[in-house]
Amino acid sequence: MKVSLCVAVATGLLAASAMAQEPAAPAQLKSLKDKASYGYGYSMGRNMKTQGIDLDPAILAKGLADGLGGSEALMKDAEIQASIQEFAKQIQAKQAGMAGQAAASNKAEGEKFLAANKKKPGVVTTPSGLQYKVIKQGTGPKPKASDTVTVHYEGKLLDGTVFDSSIKRGEPIAFPLNGVIKGWTEGVQLMPVGSTYQFFIPSELAYGANPRPGGPIGPNAVLTFEVQLLKIGE
Repeated sequence: MKVSLCVAVATGLLAASAMAQEPAAPAQLKSLKDKASYGYGYSMGRNMKTQGIDLDPAILAKGLADGLGGSEALMKDAEIQASIQEFAKQIQAKQAGMAGQAAASNKAEGEKFLAANKKKPGVVTTPSGLQYKVIKQGTGPKPKASDTVTVHYEGKLLDGTVFDSSIKRGEPIAFPLNGVIKGWTEGVQLMPVGSTYQFFIPSELAYGANPRPGGPIGPNAVLTFEVQLLKIGE
């Protein structure tokens, strides 16, 4: 995971400050300012937790209060910058190590899963390594890679965690078929309209070793999707 020096540290500072001050927060968020203040704090705190930024909330709250209040800093500007930069390096090193361990673990787990899964009844493996199973076979036309399609879908990690679902949102999604991950581009072209397929997508046909930082999908993760092809077009 790559961490922006300024964004990561600023996020940590603001988030931890917000968490440290939580007991003093108003019982009700009445004004837009109240709601925005809480929203910023909560979002940043959640991001900081996801990134594994371990700072002292009370001291951060003190720093934020001093900065906003115009008080004299407890450190010189040069020392502040140096400490922030050094701490950010430590965070990056820690996250790189964790990402490397996760990548190796996910790769081994994914390979084991796919090797066993391809032997199951009804599972088809394509030359690219994509695996799929027909849940319901439709009778409509099949889309081309250049088409826009409308689908319902649910994506899961191998442990069953749902990381995205248009079904739960209650709203199908339309997208150009050549603008998504390779496993989708290949797999959905196999589906006649009206079909429901289950896809088992190797990491190299999904997000590979570099998924979105802070997201639920880890490096080298095999993903499963249940996809309903509703129509070709939006």
